[in-house]
Amino acid sequence: MAAPAGVLSPRYRALSIGLVALVTLLAFEAMAVATAMPVVARELDGMSLYNLAFSATLAASVIATVLGGRWSDVRGPLQPIGVGVGAFVAGLLLAGFAPTMELFVTGRFVQGLGTGLTQVALYVLVARVYPGAMHSKVFALFSAAWVVPSMVGPAIAGFVVEKADWRWIFLGVTLIVIPSALLLWRGTAGRAIENGIAEPAPGLGRKLVWATVTAVAAALIQYGSALKLAGLPLLAIGVVLLAVALPKLLLPGSLRAAPGLPTAPVLRGLAYGSLMAAEVLIPLMLMNERGLSATGAGIVLTIGALGWSTGSWIKGRGTIGNMAAVRGGAAMIAVGIAMVTLVLVDSMPLAVAYVAMAVAGLGIGALHPTVSVLVLKMSKEGEEGQNGAAVGVGESVFTVVAVAVSGALFTATGGSYLAGLVFTVVLAVVAFLLAPRFVQAAGAGTMEEVAS
Repeated sequence: MAAPAGVLSPRYRALSIGLVALVTLLAFEAMAVATAMPVVARELDGMSLYNLAFSATLAASVIATVLGGRWSDVRGPLQPIGVGVGAFVAGLLLAGFAPTMELFVTGRFVQGLGTGLTQVALYVLVARVYPGAMHSKVFALFSAAWVVPSMVGPAIAGFVVEKADWRWIFLGVTLIVIPSALLLWRGTAGRAIENGIAEPAPGLGRKLVWATVTAVAAALIQYGSALKLAGLPLLAIGVVLLAVALPKLLLPGSLRAAPGLPTAPVLRGLAYGSLMAAEVLIPLMLMNERGLSATGAGIVLTIGALGWSTGSWIKGRGTIGNMAAVRGGAAMIAVGIAMVTLVLVDSMPLAVAYVAMAVAGLGIGALHPTVSVLVLKMSKEGEEGQNGAAVGVGESVFTVVAVAVSGALFTATGGSYLAGLVFTVVLAVVAFLLAPRFVQAAGAGTMEEVAS
C-alpha cells in the first residue's frame, strides 16, 4: 500500500504554502497591532478610542465568521476566501493611511470582517481538498503559523514603530497578502472543489442579527472590564446580551455540553480562553512580583508558544490518540497555569515558570488542532462551515469572557494574581471534564484511524 502524500508533496505544496502564508499574515497582524497601538493612539489623538480599535475587530470577526461558515457550505470556500482577503487588504489600507482615529477604527473593523470570512473558509477548504488522514497535519501547520507570529510579531512591530513608521505595520502586510492569496489560488487550480453542497439557510438573516448582538455584547464586556468600576454597567449589559444571543450561534445543546459535536465550541473555548486569560496576567505577575524585565517575561510566553508548536507537531504525527490530546491537553493547561502560581513564593526558582508555560503550551498545542479535525470528521457533508463557525465564535466569546472575569477578579481582590489565575485553572479543569463527552462520540484511536 502506497504511503499517503504529505502536505508539502508536489500535489499539495502550493496550496499548503499559500494556506500557511495567509494564516501567518492574519496572525502577525493580530499580534503586531498590540505593540503599535499606543503609538497609533497617541499620534492620531485617539486614546479615547484605544479599546474600540480592538473590540471593533473582534465584533466584525464574529459576524463574518457566521456569514463565512454558511457561505462556504452553500457556495464553496473560494468565494468567501476571495472576498475575505479583499476585505482584509482594504482594512489594512484604511488603517495604514488613516488620518484620524475614527478612520483607523473603521479600518480595523473591515480587517475583522476579512479575517472572519477567510479563517472559516480556509477551514472548509481543508475539508474539501485534503483527505481525512492529512487533516491533523494541516491543522498542525496552522498552529505553527499562529505560533511564529506570536514570537516575532511584537518584536518586528516594535522595530518598525521605532525605526520607520507605524503605518508600515499595516501597509507592509498588504504587499505580502496578495502574492500569498495568488499562491493559494494556484494550489486550488484543477481540483474538484465543490461549488456548494448545502442548501441556502432560510434563517441566516436572523443568525447574522444574533451574531451582531453577540459581537456587541463581547465588545461591551471587553471594553467594560477595562474601565474597572466605571465599566460595570457596560459589563452587565454585555453579559445579559450575551446570555440571550450566544445560544443562537452555537450548536444546539452546546451550553449544556450535549455529547458529541455540540460540546466542541464550549470545550475549545474553555481551554483556549483559560490559557489566553492566564497569559494576560502572567507577564504582569512576573514583572511586579519577581522583578523580571518585559523581555524576560516575554520569553516565558515565547516558551509557551514553542510548546504549542511542539504539541501540534506531535499530534500531527499521529503518535498520540484523540483522548490523550484533548483530555490530556486540557489537564496540561490546568497543571501549567497552576505551576506558574508557585512563583508567587519568593523562594521558588523562576525556572518553574518556564517549565510551566512549556507544559501549558504542549497542552493547547495537542488539544486545539485535534478539536478542529474531529469537528470536520463529525460534521455532515455541507455543514463543515457552519460547525467550524460555531467553534470559532465559541472560542472568541469564551476568551473575551475569560479575560474579563479573570481581570475583574484580579481588580476586586486588590491585585491578587492568585485569584485571577485560579479562575483560569478552573476553566481548564472544566474542559478536562467535558473532553470525554466530545471525544468518545467521535470514536477511539489515533487521528489516522479515525479518518480512515
